[in-house]
Amino acid sequence: MTDNQISMTRLAPKTFQLVEIKWNRQESNGYYRIGLTCDAAYIHAVPGQFVTLHLPGTLTPLLRRPFSIHRLIRENGRVVGIEILYKVVGGFTEKLIRVSPGDPVDLLGPIGQGFTVSGEFRKPAFVGGGIGVAPLVFLADALMESGLDPSGAVVFLGGRTTGDILCANIFRSHGLSVAIATDDGSLGEKGLVTRPLEHWLTSNRPDIIYSCGPMPMLRSVAKIARKNSLPCEVSIETVMACGLGACLGCAVNKNDISGKYQHVCIDGPVFDPSVTVF
Repeated sequence: MTDNQISMTRLAPKTFQLVEIKWNRQESNGYYRIGLTCDAAYIHAVPGQFVTLHLPGTLTPLLRRPFSIHRLIRENGRVVGIEILYKVVGGFTEKLIRVSPGDPVDLLGPIGQGFTVSGEFRKPAFVGGGIGVAPLVFLADALMESGLDPSGAVVFLGGRTTGDILCANIFRSHGLSVAIATDDGSLGEKGLVTRPLEHWLTSNRPDIIYSCGPMPMLRSVAKIARKNSLPCEVSIETVMACGLGACLGCAVNKNDISGKYQHVCIDGPVFDPSVTVF
């Protein structure tokens, strides 16, 4: 492995920390971006890894909640925090939107296997569906730091409607091309995000496809990658009870005849779809 390559097998040490909220801002209708302090362990965080959160002093929900690391926060060249991009979908996130700067949060991470970041990937394609865009921003940041020429990369963003299209301007600020598709046609092309991806692939060949989003979208992306004989890595979104591989609640089938399972929290959340349930 070369010095400029971060593999899915390289993991940052996991730590429990009581951290402070730096900010908690509404991104769009139903979506928020929260900044958290963190210790030096996060300098080794890999795009695609996640953290779990608990709000001190609350009994419900009982279990910690997982969130992808969206970006690293740097001050004077030092990593001093992380950003999480989240969607309000249940009791925990409804409580999370009410926390304020200075409030405490119980943080565990970084957890899991991340995307492969390599200087060898000069023409990546990113495919994000809704809140699945969250880890892809961290990935784009890391690839740019590795020397990626943005002219060779394309980002495909999909969602139900305009408000579900997130972070397009962040990708554009890196110089990346962005293609958008919405189910209702309110922004970009009408239909599934895999449609502009397939059209683009008729005249382009990326080095790798990175994707995160709903499982049906990931299965479609994996199928497209196989059809075109392209390397692919997908980040699976699923319910987790512990995030540490103990509860077995996030098991997925291996894509072989062994009958064995992999666990999204420790074997993923990033997988090569050729070796999972895809």
